[in-house]
Amino acid sequence: MKNTSPTLSRRVLFAGAGTAGAAAALSSVMPLVQPRAPVAEPARPAPERGGGYVLSEHVKRYYKTART
Repeated sequence: MKNTSPTLSRRVLFAGAGTAGAAAALSSVMPLVQPRAPVAEPARPAPERGGGYVLSEHVKRYYKTART
């Protein structure tokens, strides 16, 4: 008669222990990570003669991504 109870091999045991250790290390580091607040550019005054186009960082980034 065969024994049908599952056996726990050392390989499975060490893999589970390693996974649990990695998860514990990750969870202890996660509270230290804080999202960055976006940095807003200061508002510029309106031009006196019209033509308020300004080549800002946002516009430069758009043109860079539109090229490809």
